[in-house]
Amino acid sequence: MGCCAYGQHPYALSGKAQGTTYQIKYYSDKEKVLKSEVDSVLGVIDRSMSLYDMSSTICQFNNPDTSQVIMDRHMKKVIDASMKTYKETSGYFDITVYPLVKLWGFGASGARTVPSLREVDSVKQIIGMNKLRIKGNCLMKLERNVSIDLNGIAQGYSVDVLAEHLKSRGVKNFLVELGGEIRSVGSKPDGPFVVELYRPTHIAKGEMLRVKMSNNAITSSGVYEQQRKVNGKMISHHMNPLTGQPLQSSIVSATVIAKTAMEADALDNYFMSLTPKEAIRFANKRKGIEVYIVYFEDNTFKELQSSGFNSYIY
Repeated sequence: MGCCAYGQHPYALSGKAQGTTYQIKYYSDKEKVLKSEVDSVLGVIDRSMSLYDMSSTICQFNNPDTSQVIMDRHMKKVIDASMKTYKETSGYFDITVYPLVKLWGFGASGARTVPSLREVDSVKQIIGMNKLRIKGNCLMKLERNVSIDLNGIAQGYSVDVLAEHLKSRGVKNFLVELGGEIRSVGSKPDGPFVVELYRPTHIAKGEMLRVKMSNNAITSSGVYEQQRKVNGKMISHHMNPLTGQPLQSSIVSATVIAKTAMEADALDNYFMSLTPKEAIRFANKRKGIEVYIVYFEDNTFKELQSSGFNSYIY
């Protein structure tokens, strides 16, 4: 029997936002959400936290002549979550790291020569979330040239906001995807929502890892997203805010399952800074978090997963 026999029709929405694309699939007895609504919700978030919109609140804050801004509710939630994650990860998750990303040639201006130790040390002076202060809805900087980049968490937050919007419209079964960040609620009429993860071909013989979604979120981070060669070595855009250097880790990708896309989004970046065993240990201690790691060791790709991840494999 098809889904329509259950009174649940499939509806699909898609578009462009935040420098990437989004897709929404939901099941309902009638159309309940319009593309214009989704675009409007994402537009509000962009006016708050988009680095592409020079009039956004975040771009105003990043202006050296600005010492503080009043945050809207979206930015407030993301900044508060960023502060919490910064403390939980001993400073490895850091929204002030963007000047280092640019210094190493991963910013909008593109590749450049390898920075000197003096340049790295100079930029490190404006890195660290301890150089930010929050007082109510006011975000302040303690150093003139401090700037923030919320891309490592705001996209996951955007997915959560869209999920809440669908629920507010009475939609009970849906999947939201924005730039690879995914959140599900409910299921399809014929079974759970399923997403596919890339696996190294020599391990999986070309097979994808199929993961079932069940009122949760899944996000991934990997060095294959942005990397370039420096002095004969491949480096990625993931920076160590404590050393000012690109992260050196055997982890190639980290996929995180969590209750919210914002939490998964923040942690997938953090796991990239750990050793595979450290990442698994962290996930096993953290309630509601599972992780699947692909890493490179002894000239071969290997897999590792947290204790509860297997229950999500379809």
